[in-house]
Amino acid sequence: MITWKDDYLLGIEEIDKQHQQLFKIATDIHELIRNELIIDKYDRILKLLAELKEYTIFHFTSEEEYMMSIGYKKLFSHKVEHNDFIEKINNVDLEKIDMDHEQYLLEILDFVLNWIAEHILKTDKAYTAK
Repeated sequence: MITWKDDYLLGIEEIDKQHQQLFKIATDIHELIRNELIIDKYDRILKLLAELKEYTIFHFTSEEEYMMSIGYKKLFSHKVEHNDFIEKINNVDLEKIDMDHEQYLLEILDFVLNWIAEHILKTDKAYTAK
């Protein structure tokens, strides 16, 4: 499980807080998956996935507006990466969640956390480089 660390800070308070919130949502998903006291997790999983999707869209919009405000020249390619991520989240197979939610969600979570970490460290850091 990838956790938040200061290496992910960009120095833009609003965006840093949003990145931290994305990690928090991912942590909430992980904790739900691992909670053996909850038998039927399906509705809670759907709620957390919806939260992840909604918050990600909010964050990407905010980040893109910031890049536009500073005249970032690679905004279009950055936006393409954002759109690809949203498409992946939109294509989550709800049937797989219902049948083998733990394994499937761990795969989704692994994708999300790795993507976010890589995206922040490489793509996002590029628009903050002086």
